[in-house]
Amino acid sequence: MSADTSVPYPALAGREPESRELADAVRRLIAVCTSTTAPADTTLAAARELNAVADRLERHVPDPPHPMTMLLGPAIDADDESPDLAARMPYDVVVGRHSPLALPLSVSFEPPKALLRGTFTRPYQGPPGCVHGAVLAASFDLVCAAANVIAGLPARPPGSRSSTAAPPCWTSRACSRARSSRRRAAGSGRSGGCSRRTV
Repeated sequence: MSADTSVPYPALAGREPESRELADAVRRLIAVCTSTTAPADTTLAAARELNAVADRLERHVPDPPHPMTMLLGPAIDADDESPDLAARMPYDVVVGRHSPLALPLSVSFEPPKALLRGTFTRPYQGPPGCVHGAVLAASFDLVCAAANVIAGLPARPPGSRSSTAAPPCWTSRACSRARSSRRRAAGSGRSGGCSRRTV
């Protein structure tokens, strides 16, 4: 296993802690938006302030935008039991530390399994008071992709062609071994895993 599994992400060079703080602040705002009952004038004032902040940040959006992932950067060694996928996917909707849309969940490796852990909070709730099914689907998509990585079967590069109808994980028994139970979103612990032995 390599000593350092983190991968420097160019778009975050010199500003990674600040970017994480920004994502944390927006993540908190998302949670507040789903629960606040602030008066109309307070809500409108907040919206205008936030739009002003967005205007300031938008001036620094490059054209074209930076890539969302670095999966095609330095190779992930199949012998590396703990590649830092979150560092390679900083804006991922499931594990991205710099995405306010992500909790983020934590992906780890206990060969031959890839595990995803975290607690879904209020913004990820669907009817009837349970974790939203689409959120669970995205989470299992990520953990099965992680199982492919440690099995030495990373996702195909964008634009590549293959006669395979689906990625290997979806056509194997790996995902059938992933366990899930729909618990209430507030305060419910979640974990799931895929085994690379079955990929």
